[in-house]
Amino acid sequence: MVVGFLLLAAIGVAFGLALAGSSQTHRLSGRGSASRARRSHSGLPGRGTGPAQAAAGAGGAGSVQLTKLTRRQLAGQRVIYSYQGLTPPPALLSAIRAGQAAGVIFFSDNISGEAQISGVISQLQHAARHSPVKEPLLMMTDQEGGQVRRLPGAPEQSEKQIGSSPHAVSAAAAAGRGAGLNLRGVGMNVNLAPVLDVYRTPGNFIDQYGRSYSNRPGTVARLGAAFITAQQHTGVAATGKHFPGLGAAAQSQNTDTGPVTLNVPRHQLRSVDERPYGPAIAAGLKLVMVSWAVYPALDPHRPAGLSRTVVQGELRGRLHFTGVTITDALEAGALAAYGGISQKAVLAARAGMDLLLCAKQTPDQGDHAVSALAGALGQHRLGSASFMASVKRVISLRASLGT
Repeated sequence: MVVGFLLLAAIGVAFGLALAGSSQTHRLSGRGSASRARRSHSGLPGRGTGPAQAAAGAGGAGSVQLTKLTRRQLAGQRVIYSYQGLTPPPALLSAIRAGQAAGVIFFSDNISGEAQISGVISQLQHAARHSPVKEPLLMMTDQEGGQVRRLPGAPEQSEKQIGSSPHAVSAAAAAGRGAGLNLRGVGMNVNLAPVLDVYRTPGNFIDQYGRSYSNRPGTVARLGAAFITAQQHTGVAATGKHFPGLGAAAQSQNTDTGPVTLNVPRHQLRSVDERPYGPAIAAGLKLVMVSWAVYPALDPHRPAGLSRTVVQGELRGRLHFTGVTITDALEAGALAAYGGISQKAVLAARAGMDLLLCAKQTPDQGDHAVSALAGALGQHRLGSASFMASVKRVISLRASLGT
C-alpha cells in the first residue's frame, strides 16, 4: 500500500541502532502497502452485523456521541496521518488532542527501536485519551513479511515463501500470529496486510518482491484467511489489499508512480482477483484497502478507490463487506490527474472510502484532507448519512481495538 518510493529496510536481528543491515528503496504501491497491551480480538463480523450496525442508535458509536462533534472532528475520524523522523511533531499531537485524527501510519524512518516506538505510540494514545474522541487511535504499519516489514522479526518469510512451503496453511497462520504479536508488543493495532493479490506471471509487479502467496486464487484465499484469523486473535486488525487486485499488473505498472489500467475481463476479476476476499470476509476481515488502478470491466472512468461502482457495488454490494475501507496513499502518482489532496480526499469519500491514507509524512497533508472533508460535508457535497456511517464504522473499529 503506499506512496512514492518506499524505504524497505533489510531488517537486522537486533533493534539497537536505527534499522540494522543494508536497506533498499523499492517502488511499491501504497507507501508501505501495494508498493506500512491490547485486549484480545473482539471480532467485527465481515457479514451481517458489521461495525455500522453495531454502532447504530443514539447518534453514537461506542462511547462517542457523534452529535457533539464538530464537522472538523467528524472529518478527522476519516483521516490517517503520517510524519517524518522519530518524534511526532506538535502539529500532529494538536490534531489528535482536538479529536481530528483517526490514526497514524508508521514507516521505517519513524522507528529506531522497540522502546522508542512504544514510547511514541503511548504519547499519541495519551493525546487521544484527552480528546473529544477517546477511543484508541488506529496505529498502523505494513508488516507483510519478507522485504516488506517496518519492524524486525515476524513474519520473516514473504507470502511467496509461505505459499511455496510444504505446510502452507500452518505457515500462514504462524505468520499472522507472529505479525500480530510483534505489532501488539509495541502498541500497534492495525496491520496493512495480508496482500490478497493473485499474481499472474513470475516477476510481475506484485510477485517481484514475493508479496503474493500464489498464482492460484484458491491458495491465496486459504492462506489469506489463515493469516487474518491468526493475526486478529492477537488483537491486531488485518487489512486485505489491494482490492479488487493488482495481480495482473506488469512489473512496471506501479500506482505509486503513475496511472495503471488493468484490462482484466469482469469474469476473471471475480473468479480470480476477487476470489480471496470471500473467505477473508467470512474470517472476519476488519479492513480492506482498495487499489488505485483502473479496471475498465468495472469502471472505465475512475481508479477503483475513487469509484462507487467498485467500492459500493463490488466490495459492499456483491461481496457484502461491512467493515472499514481504507485508501492507498492519496499522494500516489496514479491520482495526479485528480487534483490536489483536497479534491482527492472528497472524491475518495464520495466513492465510499471510510479512511483516507495521508502517507506523505507531513501532518499538513492530513490537515488539508480534514478541512476538505469538513467543507464538503458543510456544503452538502458529501451526503450526511453516508458520511456518518463511515464515521461510525471507524470509531467502532477503534473501540474494538481498545486496551
